[in-house]
Amino acid sequence: QVQVVESGGGLVQAGGTLRLSCAASGSPYSFYDMGWYRQAPGKQRELVAAISLWSNNYADSVKGRFIISRIGAKNTINLLMNSLKSEDTAVYYCRYQGIGSDNTVHTYWGQGTQVTVSS
Repeated sequence: QVQVVESGGGLVQAGGTLRLSCAASGSPYSFYDMGWYRQAPGKQRELVAAISLWSNNYADSVKGRFIISRIGAKNTINLLMNSLKSEDTAVYYCRYQGIGSDNTVHTYWGQGTQVTVSS
């Protein structure tokens, strides 16, 4: 059974830095994509940053401030969040995607970690 576990959320002042980590374990699939999404109260879940075998993608709102990275060939990613703003406050979810031998992509989500930026 695939488990996706996030860590590193918390409370930080505006302008500060936080690092989120996510690890997916128990996957029988090959790595396809991992990323961070966030959902603020009353808003839809949105992409923050994602990393695949071919590229890294960022939401426009975090470009130049956030950096996503993968730890070697592991199913582990980090998100370094610099120059945090109050509008970054949200629950951050990690998504892992693995691809099977039949090219079917399987998606798994973590339970989320709260990030609160105080102004």
